[in-house]
Amino acid sequence: MDALTPVRGLRSQINRMLPRSLFGRSLMIIVTPLILLQVVSTWVFYDSHWDTVTRRLAQSVAGDIAAVIEMMKVDPTPAHYARVFEIAQRKMQLDAVFKPGVRLPSSPILIRQNLVDEKLSAALAEFVGRQFLIDTRSLEKEVEVQIQLDDGVLHVELPRRRLFSSTTYVFILWMVGTSLILFAVATVFMRKQVRPIRRLADAAEAFGKGRDVPDFRPEGATEVKQAAGAFVVMRDRLKRQISQRTEMLAGVSHDLRTPLTRMRLQLALLGDTPDTAELQADITEMERMLNGYLAFARGEGTEQPVETDLTGLLEDVVGNARREGATVELAAESHMLVPLRPDAFRRCLANLVANAQRYAHRVAIAAKRQDGAIEIVVDDDGPGIPPDKREEVFRPFFRLDPSRNPETGGIGLGLTIARDVVRGHGGDLTLDNSPLGGLRARLRLPV
Repeated sequence: MDALTPVRGLRSQINRMLPRSLFGRSLMIIVTPLILLQVVSTWVFYDSHWDTVTRRLAQSVAGDIAAVIEMMKVDPTPAHYARVFEIAQRKMQLDAVFKPGVRLPSSPILIRQNLVDEKLSAALAEFVGRQFLIDTRSLEKEVEVQIQLDDGVLHVELPRRRLFSSTTYVFILWMVGTSLILFAVATVFMRKQVRPIRRLADAAEAFGKGRDVPDFRPEGATEVKQAAGAFVVMRDRLKRQISQRTEMLAGVSHDLRTPLTRMRLQLALLGDTPDTAELQADITEMERMLNGYLAFARGEGTEQPVETDLTGLLEDVVGNARREGATVELAAESHMLVPLRPDAFRRCLANLVANAQRYAHRVAIAAKRQDGAIEIVVDDDGPGIPPDKREEVFRPFFRLDPSRNPETGGIGLGLTIARDVVRGHGGDLTLDNSPLGGLRARLRLPV
């Protein structure tokens, strides 16, 4: 087992957990340090500020209670107690009552449940040094403290605000509020930065499918503008090359057809003889080969994609094949509208049907929408193509062994043109075994 396998597995798990989109990953890069900063700040605040403030507040309360107890010792009479309690209530916000003859239970002094209980318990133990009970939960706005004196129990109620600091909640609200504001600002900013990248990706995808993108303009950050500018230059260069190739091939077509036409006329003037018949057949074969070469080299030319009813296009191709005597079955969903170059795509479908018709007795075509794409399959019951040859047949001018059918066979460009057209629309064409026993041509178009 490779020593790096666990590392690769961990890396794979991390990659699966990360967001897929650039927008999500950019937000994660911004939000992760923000969360870590909040966690560290909260820990420092809790460990220092909150702990220190709570301890000092508890010591202040414990000191006031200790002072009340000391003043009670000066004159242990009810009248003096009343005067001391009045001063405590007015100056210290302590509501004190003495209960003579009462003894506190011998249960534990304190069940510590929070930081306030802990700090107040420590402060009372330090400043008062007597048995006590603390209740911070029975009353909503007050805290109860009972101190065991020699002849009774001192019962004290004090406002919660003397022990609880509001800075804790202010700090938390401030951190959460500012974090939400920063997150919203980061989201808006990152969305604006990612939008030009998405537009570039959409334009590249549309151009890859053979659609024109004349309204695309470079925008965004410097690097994004640079990539968009390179795309525009590439798009213009490809369009210029296609235009030049089309114009050149139109001239070549004219130049080559002219002498062939003259030769055909001269043969017609010579009359019908065995020699002229052979020459006539050679000229016909040359014209057929020339048409095949030009169709392959021309590609899709300058034809623009338009919204096309693919079902109607399939019906036209099947109808033409049936008029030539082929047995072709068609099963297609209705009204499948797709942006296509109709002439080029009709040539692609006609080549596939003709290839199946040439070597088989039965041809079946099916078209449907599946997984965000349109899938077209052309099945036949012919001899098929060996698996190791299914990619080679897409090479220009490649022909299988003539023993497959020595009486027929084109010039080796039918499948090449078909795949070239499909890939020009952003799809692909593959070959596989057919349920009918022959070859299946699977054509897949993104929509």
